[in-house]
Amino acid sequence: QTCYICTQALHWKTKEGLVRGCACRGTAGFVHVSCLAEQAKILCDEAEENNLDIKAKNERFRRWQECSLCEQTYHGGVKCALGWACWKTYAGRPEEDMARRFAMSVLGNGLSDAKHHKDALSVREAELSLLRRIGAPQNDILLVKGNVANTYQLLERREDALTLRREVYSECVNLHGEEHFDTIREANNYASSLHNLRRFEEAKALFRKMIPVARRLLGESHHLTLTMRWTYALTLYRADGATLDDLCVAVTTLEETKRIARRVLGGAHPLTKALERHLGLARAALRAREAPPPSSSARDPSAADDDATPAAPAAAV
Repeated sequence: QTCYICTQALHWKTKEGLVRGCACRGTAGFVHVSCLAEQAKILCDEAEENNLDIKAKNERFRRWQECSLCEQTYHGGVKCALGWACWKTYAGRPEEDMARRFAMSVLGNGLSDAKHHKDALSVREAELSLLRRIGAPQNDILLVKGNVANTYQLLERREDALTLRREVYSECVNLHGEEHFDTIREANNYASSLHNLRRFEEAKALFRKMIPVARRLLGESHHLTLTMRWTYALTLYRADGATLDDLCVAVTTLEETKRIARRVLGGAHPLTKALERHLGLARAALRAREAPPPSSSARDPSAADDDATPAAPAAAV
């Protein structure tokens, strides 16, 4: 295997090996993190030097987070390494500089994805304080508040996460209306908090309201649509009073969502793996309901996995 950017197996300077933290499959997508960082820096420098508009600049800056081949977001260690590389590239700029603010978001997202949640919270809170200090637009502040809430959730501060997510969702509805990507994302995060606190009926109601909006505006294969359908299915089969119909819908939803995720993201992607795991648990819960086990001490499949439901991180601002 060789790097698709420099075409070498070992990086000429750092001697680092190849990684692949995206949705590429087969022999595609293997690369050095240093090459990714250098490529992203060159593209962003060109955008600034040529005074491109904000849309074009955002397209270039996405190279710090997304694969240019499969166009999916990096995950795990690759995302974290790129976050640090991005921050080191722009940290010396004035604090109100757009690229520096973007780099803080990229670093926070990378730390969170690599499960360094306390460090991620420090970055998120510093970013929020900065945006308030420089009088950033309300939408930028909402994006970062949403990321702070997501990190609260990952640190098991569930009540804090719920309070902040409810606030951000309400403000997004007021600012954008319901048919907007940011509102859909924050609806997912708020409903996930309700689920994690076992407020299943409230979570189901919000998912049933917003999933059709996500499917219509974003499409069936969008990562956020897949995440919302996954979490909705969890809400159905984990509820204490889940009916047979609830369990059947959960299994069907997970089967459909897993099939799409495998096609779009590949079998090695964390979301695909999580869908496969929860599909097995939902099927076990359905079998237990259809044919109750003879022993009352049998393991409850719906309680077999108590991990927090996924949050959708905001884009870098």
